[in-house]
Amino acid sequence: MTAPVLDVREVTKVYGAGDTAVHALRGVSLRVELSDYVAIMGASGSGKSALMNILGCLDVPSDGRYLLDGTDVGALDERRLSILRNRKIGFIFQSFNLIPRMSALANVELPLAYGGVRPSRRRRRAEAALRQVGLGERMGHEPNELSGGQQQRVAVARALVTAPALVLADEPTGNLDTRSTEDVLDILDGLSASGRTIVLITHEDEVAARAKRVIRLVDGRVIDDRRQAAVADRVAGGAR
Repeated sequence: MTAPVLDVREVTKVYGAGDTAVHALRGVSLRVELSDYVAIMGASGSGKSALMNILGCLDVPSDGRYLLDGTDVGALDERRLSILRNRKIGFIFQSFNLIPRMSALANVELPLAYGGVRPSRRRRRAEAALRQVGLGERMGHEPNELSGGQQQRVAVARALVTAPALVLADEPTGNLDTRSTEDVLDILDGLSASGRTIVLITHEDEVAARAKRVIRLVDGRVIDDRRQAAVADRVAGGAR
């Protein structure tokens, strides 16, 4: 039987100690299977940022276990954790995180360069990823020559170029206008339909409605984990 892409087991996260300790996560457990599309929601202080950092291997739990694509993250040293993060996770951030003086193509190539992929191969893969998000004609443009929506599509292409087990999107539409938001969410819908596993961190109901499943956090605990059986019909109906 295939292991889940994400397997979080009774994870806690505590910042500080003693009277000043902040309990960001309090025994969170969840599983995300291959090809699932999950939205994690919560207000400020709910623990969703702490959970995102752990899911993205940017931080480690204070207690509990986290397995990414079958690998126990807690058993890895920093070097192996960095390799796992680069190979298994494609990140999409609210602020795009593009390198200003590099072209869209060079920005998308970066994860492959860090992974030691030879130049000719990484260029072909980066070009294919940019075409996938509709930016085949913008490969040579730098970020300041692109709209916010186009910059986020470059970020999506960068997240896809390593063929990761997980696409982790942290408030990916937070800096976008309505039209660009729809464009990016349509791309995520298409990725989900093609079998990509996506975890989306958001505080917006309209964005979460595009996912197949919604998990809600309150005070560091999962209070609701619900599959949205009719999401495809709702999204299709809204597009008419």
